[in-house]
Amino acid sequence: MLAKERRGDYLGDTVQVIPHITDEIKSRIQRLATDDVDVVITEIGGTVGDIEILPFLEAIRQFRKDVGRDNVFYVHVTLVPFIGPAGEQKTKPTQHSVTELRSRGIQPDVLVCRSDRAIGEDMKAKISRLCDVDEAGIVAAPDAASIYEIPLVLHDEGLDDYVCQSLKIENTHADLTEWKTLVKRVTSAQQTVRIGLVGKYVELADAYLSVAEALRHAGYELDAEVEIEWISSEDTEGLLAEQALSGVDGLVVPGGFGLRGIEGKVNAITYAREHDLPFLGLCLGLQLAVVEFARNRAGMSGADSAEFDDDATYRVIDIMEDQRGIEDMGGTMRLGSYPARLEPGTKVAELYGEPVVYERHRHRYEVSNKYRDRLVDAGLVIAGTSPDRKLVEFIELSTEEHPYFVATQAHPEFQSRPDRPHPLFYGLVRAALARAHAS
Repeated sequence: MLAKERRGDYLGDTVQVIPHITDEIKSRIQRLATDDVDVVITEIGGTVGDIEILPFLEAIRQFRKDVGRDNVFYVHVTLVPFIGPAGEQKTKPTQHSVTELRSRGIQPDVLVCRSDRAIGEDMKAKISRLCDVDEAGIVAAPDAASIYEIPLVLHDEGLDDYVCQSLKIENTHADLTEWKTLVKRVTSAQQTVRIGLVGKYVELADAYLSVAEALRHAGYELDAEVEIEWISSEDTEGLLAEQALSGVDGLVVPGGFGLRGIEGKVNAITYAREHDLPFLGLCLGLQLAVVEFARNRAGMSGADSAEFDDDATYRVIDIMEDQRGIEDMGGTMRLGSYPARLEPGTKVAELYGEPVVYERHRHRYEVSNKYRDRLVDAGLVIAGTSPDRKLVEFIELSTEEHPYFVATQAHPEFQSRPDRPHPLFYGLVRAALARAHAS
């Protein structure tokens, strides 16, 4: 929207929340409605009543009028808490959030009621009556042993059939055979594998939620329960790495920004390389793997990333030449999906099974081409590059040297799915299982 204003698209008009921001939100939703798409699902996150959410609520209110009332269906997720001292569930939070929505011009078609226990038919009838939602549209979503059981719970509650009937979508029998098989695998794993995740935000595990789920996805495919050992990178500094990592079967070093805990991550990578511990580096994890290899294998003492030491003797991770002089840091970020050409015969190429892959990126610094040949001569394998070969996208160590040492500049965790684990995570968990069985 800022770009449109600077181009003069608004012809000098005052740019306002309504209609300009709301129109942009609606256009982003509409953009997804291509010819091969039957239904567009749009989540409005946050809490009803928060000031940040108001433009989004106004946009979806207008959207129903724009595309026709029969073409929009509002699903509202609410909380039905259990009050221990009173010994009963309370509908007041649901009533208040629905009232707030209705004050914004949105009448929910379905209420999905989150709770820590089942909701009885009498409670559903009460919510229906007080919130003016059909009783068939009151859907219970009690806590389940696994998040992947929730689609089955919602199906049993009839949510999918009710939505399809309301939107006049025919022939909608749901075949959940594959999903039920997945849930069975999730709940009946016969083996356990421990993966260490070394980061600096481990106190808030949600910071690495996508990485953790990608690891679990790989475990489901391999009939294994992945236990994640959350390890602070400050606990692997100096001589602490061996103590922190000796009990894990594999290691992940995820992305991040800033200097704190960096040397701890480098020490963890050293331990993984020297002890044949299966390793996967993501984004910053690749950059630090290159730093570690340069220091300890390629004879470049003091090697570092320009992000942390711009005066380092060997800036093996650096800003590319065409990025220098750009003051707006956003202008130097590599964001979104980029292609990578994989080198035949590498472990990465074997795992993907494709010569060219696309992965999502969010980083600023790259492997310096100034030192690439020296790193390769020391044994680092460049497993994938940008199509023009200017940017390193994947690195690894040969199978003869290490059972699984792989890193990528990308964030592959975002493309992992419970029924389709990402190849790099699958490879890590498979190698970790082999190590666990051998010990």
